[in-house]
Amino acid sequence: MTDLKKIRVLVLEDSLMFQNFLVKSLNKDPMIEVVATATDPYEARDNIIKYKPDVMTLDIELPRMNGLEFLRKLMPQYPIATVVFSAMTDKVFDALNAGAVDFVPKPSGITYEEMQSFLENELTTKIKIASTANLSNFKNLNRRNFIRSKGREDIIVAIGASTGGTEAIYDVVKKFDINIPGVVIVQHMPPGFTEMFAQRLNKQCSVAVAEAKTGDRVEPGKVLIAPGNLQMRLIKINGIYQVECKSGPKVNGHRPSVDVLFESVAKQAKNKALGIILTGMGADGAKGLLEMRKAGCPTIGQDEASCVVYGMPKAAYDIGAVQYQVDLAQIARKTYSVIEQM
Repeated sequence: MTDLKKIRVLVLEDSLMFQNFLVKSLNKDPMIEVVATATDPYEARDNIIKYKPDVMTLDIELPRMNGLEFLRKLMPQYPIATVVFSAMTDKVFDALNAGAVDFVPKPSGITYEEMQSFLENELTTKIKIASTANLSNFKNLNRRNFIRSKGREDIIVAIGASTGGTEAIYDVVKKFDINIPGVVIVQHMPPGFTEMFAQRLNKQCSVAVAEAKTGDRVEPGKVLIAPGNLQMRLIKINGIYQVECKSGPKVNGHRPSVDVLFESVAKQAKNKALGIILTGMGADGAKGLLEMRKAGCPTIGQDEASCVVYGMPKAAYDIGAVQYQVDLAQIARKTYSVIEQM
């Protein structure tokens, strides 16, 4: 039997004790091999050139040069799939903007055994996903082309994304104006980070962006981000669209789940909604988008060439859930053109 090619990993961590802990935990996975380590960005750069790893794990706080500056200088010359492993801070979004594929929050207040289990599950999963990423797409996000439109209170725009989604969502929402119909979004992300992500978008975009809470109205010029570790659904009370955010089982391994949101939109909004599925690993959202399609909703899937990970959009396309396949840079414009025809 032919051995599968292992994912070659470089661990950049300034604490030698924690670095050794990371290496031992990662090497337990038969699909992963740590080929090099580094305690600062300069050593990491040399080892990237020497060992040519597939994936790098990176802490943001590093000696001699912080992780963000390192990413901004490194990625244009030596693109490498990077997973940020850091404490809870909105700097992770700067890292994603600089070219990191994904992030894993460093847990605190847990035992050695719990930390080991966390690393062997959460971090290894993110490394495996990162190894499939299309790095060229981090350089091609179009931030321009602000679009204006007439407001529509009777329409809902539902968006789902995972790996690579924070930057993709930013690229789309940045081009919306205050007349965009109410937008509801699920981005796979842990609690706390969804709030920081919403706050960041709110500062950067013309529309109002907030982390959703039960009872929030869905209305033009407003974008609601599903909170981490809760399922978000669209509901309708006295003819007014609202969201409901509550605990429940994971769906497709996720909470929040794109399928949960899309299925609720199909049920409540019928054909007065637009579904958009963006970059991400796995198939979450595919079945829900198909339900929206069956209800008469137009649907958009990000195309393979512009995806960081062409997983969720592919799964949706393969089952006939995607009506329009669109390059990321054109999704906002396509959104408006589709709405005008509804």
